[in-house]
Amino acid sequence: MTDLAPLRRALLSVSDKTGLVDFGKALAARGVELLSTGGTAKALRDAGLQVRDVAEVTGFPEMMDGRVKTLHPVVHGGLLALRDNDDHVAAMETHGIGPIDLVVVNLYPFEETVAKGAAYAEVIENIDIGGPAMIRSAAKNHGFVTVVVDVEDYDAVLAELDAQDGQTGYALRQRLAQTAYARTAAYDTAVSTWMAAQVGGTPRRRTFGGTLAQTLRYGENPHQAAAFYTDGDGTPGVATARQHQGKELSYNNINDTDAAFELVSAFDPAEGPACAIIKHANPCGVARGATLTEAYTRAFDCDRTSAFGGIIALNQPLDAATAEEITGIFTEVVIAPGADQGAMDIFSQKKNLRLLTTSGLADPRAAGLAVRQVSGGYLVQDKDVGHVGLDDLKVVTKRQPSEQEMADLLFAWTVAKHVKSNAIIYVKDGATVGVGAGQMSRVDSTRIAARKAEDMAEAMGLPAPLTQGSVVASDAFFPFADGLITAAEAGATALIQPGGSMRDDEVIAAADDAGIAMVFTGMRHFRH
Repeated sequence: MTDLAPLRRALLSVSDKTGLVDFGKALAARGVELLSTGGTAKALRDAGLQVRDVAEVTGFPEMMDGRVKTLHPVVHGGLLALRDNDDHVAAMETHGIGPIDLVVVNLYPFEETVAKGAAYAEVIENIDIGGPAMIRSAAKNHGFVTVVVDVEDYDAVLAELDAQDGQTGYALRQRLAQTAYARTAAYDTAVSTWMAAQVGGTPRRRTFGGTLAQTLRYGENPHQAAAFYTDGDGTPGVATARQHQGKELSYNNINDTDAAFELVSAFDPAEGPACAIIKHANPCGVARGATLTEAYTRAFDCDRTSAFGGIIALNQPLDAATAEEITGIFTEVVIAPGADQGAMDIFSQKKNLRLLTTSGLADPRAAGLAVRQVSGGYLVQDKDVGHVGLDDLKVVTKRQPSEQEMADLLFAWTVAKHVKSNAIIYVKDGATVGVGAGQMSRVDSTRIAARKAEDMAEAMGLPAPLTQGSVVASDAFFPFADGLITAAEAGATALIQPGGSMRDDEVIAAADDAGIAMVFTGMRHFRH
């Protein structure tokens, strides 16, 4: 193997024909012989290029509806032969195998076929076989062969040919080989993940794949390298959002924006505007309102201190009035399913504020996987899409919740799923008024949330904390009555929790003694 390898013969077979004709013309202009198949060959010929069909080279026609066309020793021998191995060269001469120096393949659109909801048989037909085989052969022999799987690499190959007098350097071929193996791995991941869903159960082997969307400045801290990869499923959210202004998102921005958008997507815009303000992946204020502006101001009033430098997510397109209100404090990111021109004009005066718009809201009940790396492996679980409605609630106390309390209990329960455990959420009239998150003790979360409400009442000049007459949600059961008693002391009148503690009777008795209405959901929402 030498560092430079001449490029005299190329095989092109692509589903995504973006840039194909220009790339083919550039290769032909450099004296490269073009081999191709099917629609790729036709596209090149229609552009006036001279192309040899792979079937002509192999002596076998495409067959079985195109399933068999490049799976042939003449193709793979031309890719895998070591040019500096006398036995390999002799075998090529004996069997009439010509070297192939460049393979350009992007695969059947399997992911796109799944995304459009195609029938099982159509999805199966979009599992590429010959493409990955050629990619892997070429990548294995990157000592001599250049492999391209991404349109973005066409210009790099052409620049290399110009710089190296029609040859490619080893460093480029090695980098492209790594990209090629990552692409086939991600492709097989998409196939195996789809098939796992069809088969059901827990697969013995599972893989994960993604495409680099952004190299980040750093991770959670400046000494940590980081990058953002997308899985290509097209779900509305931070991965598919359009950024209109501001500097690049950081690792923490992306993490927090995802948390904010996931939470606000739980509130149907048809039922009114909603706003979620997130700080360090926890909500510091969530509210509905008659207008988007009112939803924002009510969310902001839950914890004005924590909202500084936070992430704001809206469930309706951003309007100018709300944008004007948001600019009253420093905000890192605003994400919404659209924004009008007035809002964008107002935000344009805040250069450090990132505005992201999406094609819609995420589906809060869409199935998915949550993955976390641990030492030596991965923890994989279904995404928490558990939902509790009015008919699922069980009143366990003597007092029944009022209609308003029940509406607030369901609102609080929706928020609780998005707060780190142990989670306690006070809600009043469709807005959070106190949030306690991530404490080792549930009673501590209850106290912290109440104290925050006291601080806000003092800051806003209110005669009493808004926890007076509020309801409370707990993401898991109360192991003792002390948390409920603390909530009652803060002024709560109703409580929603999963139930299931050994001391449920004690907690229910404490609620009855305090005159609190309590409902059980039968479902918990731990979030670690």
